[in-house]
Amino acid sequence: MEYLFTSERLGYRLLQIEDLAACRLFWGDEEVMAYCGGSTSEELLPHVIAFYDQSQKDNRLSVYAVVELETNNLIGAAGFNIEQSSENPELIFHLMKDAWNKGYATEASISCLNYAYGTNLVQKVTASSSIHNKEAIAVLGKIGFQYTGIKYFEDTEQEEAFFELVF
Repeated sequence: MEYLFTSERLGYRLLQIEDLAACRLFWGDEEVMAYCGGSTSEELLPHVIAFYDQSQKDNRLSVYAVVELETNNLIGAAGFNIEQSSENPELIFHLMKDAWNKGYATEASISCLNYAYGTNLVQKVTASSSIHNKEAIAVLGKIGFQYTGIKYFEDTEQEEAFFELVF
């Protein structure tokens, strides 16, 4: 398996259509996506994968498949949504329930930030989380993001805690 980058326990690569079944276990799971506006329908998942593939081609940054190196299993996705430019991407991480509480969200986030820093494209990274998702807020604080306030997001139709990390 060829990875774009790795960390101690995880490998990161582009998502592929063959990952569809695994993607259902995080993006298609209501509990995993409860704080993110709900799960993604099965019909949309191939489009999500294609979108992130195109993001890598266009921006040199994307959301990546997160693979547990020990088992070679895809356990989630982490990386960057690019709204307007790759200078100011949004960090996201979604892991299937079996991967929760193992430190993978922290490890994946740090690895993605290091990768982005190495591109010399990024100046600032943003992140947001439902105010009820204490685990995600804790991860963002642990890895150095600064809380900047509450912001309303149209896509999730909720107010979320908003964070920034300046490189």
